[in-house]
Amino acid sequence: MPDAILLQTPLRESDVTALEIGDRVLLNGVVHTARDAAHKRLVELLDRGEPLPFPLEGQVIYYVGPSPAPPGRPVGAAGPTTSYRMDAYAPALMRHGLRGMIGKGARNDAVKEAMRRYKAVYFAAIGGAGALMARSIVSAEVIAYPELGPEAVRRLEVRNFPVIVANDVHGGDLYEEGIRRYAQKT
Repeated sequence: MPDAILLQTPLRESDVTALEIGDRVLLNGVVHTARDAAHKRLVELLDRGEPLPFPLEGQVIYYVGPSPAPPGRPVGAAGPTTSYRMDAYAPALMRHGLRGMIGKGARNDAVKEAMRRYKAVYFAAIGGAGALMARSIVSAEVIAYPELGPEAVRRLEVRNFPVIVANDVHGGDLYEEGIRRYAQKT
């Protein structure tokens, strides 16, 4: 990915405030997975004041339920799921330090406002390219909710994981910008 910004997790506030929509990023370090059922449980833990299975501060959550790992690989296909299903939970997680989210599709206004307020960013991953995305995952370990199967919370180690900034801390929205630019050309 030429001209990509290399970022190491956990992300700092200065990392995300420097990003703008459309920036291409290669993530390195630890990323956690969680989908809707896991998000519901995480927010319930926060509401009860109980500890989470991993610290949120500076973390990135990937909205994915990877397929079973083939021989010699940590996971199978690992493409993003549609993010709006996590919109009800994302602001609470950002309030507790979540710095980045990875998925596909637009986010609602409450999530975009929380990104501005809590200095977090939403990265879009390539939908339909789960096998390609999995190449950047070097290890995977289930750390919570194994009964959820593919939707269990995992700790992934990633190397040069390709994403694009879809929503930034400045209120930028790549989905809205894309529609605006298309409308200007037609």
